[in-house]
Amino acid sequence: MTIAYFHGFGSSGSSGTVESLRKMLPEATVIAPDIPIDPQEALPYLRQYCKEQQPDIIIGTSMGGMYAQQMFGFRKICVNPAFNMSTMSKVLKTGTHKFFSRRKDGATEFRITRDIIQHHNAMERQQFKGITPFDLDNTYGLFGIHDDTVNTYELFRKHYTHAIRFDGEHRLNDKVLRNVVLPLVRHISTSGKEG
Repeated sequence: MTIAYFHGFGSSGSSGTVESLRKMLPEATVIAPDIPIDPQEALPYLRQYCKEQQPDIIIGTSMGGMYAQQMFGFRKICVNPAFNMSTMSKVLKTGTHKFFSRRKDGATEFRITRDIIQHHNAMERQQFKGITPFDLDNTYGLFGIHDDTVNTYELFRKHYTHAIRFDGEHRLNDKVLRNVVLPLVRHISTSGKEG
């Protein structure tokens, strides 16, 4: 089984969550790309990445959950998906920021411009276009009841039925991975691959 993990804003494919997933799922291959900062680059990059890698399940957290939702035709778990990045002024603000974890290209900082925020806004208006019957059956949303960063449960429910609340916050930790995410991964993986 191959799992693609899409990280949150300002993070990378070498985040602690990726390492935890690899330890907890030794039978799986966990792949995790560094997501480009600008959605005009990130979305086509991730679609091509999934086309080439053909993951069995995509897990995305926060911004990564927003991108995961748009990988139509794949089984996916969106954890606290940030569907409204362009209006999250605490998070997506202009200026130079430091990455939380090591990037493959060695970059330690990234820059957010007004154009990047506008690109997020334009993408957000289109992000639910393209949902297929397969996606309706195979897209899961996990929402922490103590998440004070993102609240998109109702927005997710407008488009999908598999919306699950869990006892947790915005960021994943090992307890939530073990008790919430992994059981769902196992449920999805045993329900067959073909849609």
